[in-house]
Amino acid sequence: MTEPHGPGGQRSTTTRLRTAKGRTTASQKWLERQLNDPYVKAAKAAGWRSRAAFKILELDERFKLFHPTQRIVDLGAAPGGWTQVALRRIGDRGKVVALDILPMEPITGAITLQGDFQEEATERAVLDALAGQADLVMSDIAPNTTGHNATDHLRILALVDLAADFARRVLAPGGAFVAKVFQGGTERELLTGLKQDYASVRHAKPPASRKDSSEMYVVAQGFRGGASARNR
Repeated sequence: MTEPHGPGGQRSTTTRLRTAKGRTTASQKWLERQLNDPYVKAAKAAGWRSRAAFKILELDERFKLFHPTQRIVDLGAAPGGWTQVALRRIGDRGKVVALDILPMEPITGAITLQGDFQEEATERAVLDALAGQADLVMSDIAPNTTGHNATDHLRILALVDLAADFARRVLAPGGAFVAKVFQGGTERELLTGLKQDYASVRHAKPPASRKDSSEMYVVAQGFRGGASARNR
């Protein structure tokens, strides 16, 4: 089956909302953007839980992230768009663990866990659910933005660093790690560590990422494994 990889060739119309009592200007703009976003509409039409599904589809087209029989961990999985894509791409011979600190509606075919990936008990639960080490750890986690670019950049880097440490502990040799970052690049220490641990480390901004968004993704492939990486 061929999944739709993004909107195109459709005549666009603009939906404007009347200002509702009690709605802030920022909220008004966000709602109008959602209503007029072609990726939001395409996600609904395709049955994806979020427009973010197109981002991982586009990253997969470029980097060939998914393979049959993979064991995959989706960090911060809610609402589940990336998990849906992973399940579709690997078929019924692999395993996908969808982990989020908040409750999440189950997805048929995925193992849904609630917990903090920084906690040892949660990490054990993930490995038990996978019945082995992971082949791919993916993270679309992002903190709530403050509007202050420097602060937001530091907060997302802190999350990426934690997710990267988790990946080092659970990945099998040859595995891959994909995570959201902000433009400005990953911090030198983090990037240096990733280059030491993986054969290939690249940045990408998939077309589904909004043009006015500073988000990018770091894609690290070919995990070298070993005690040095896991204890970094």
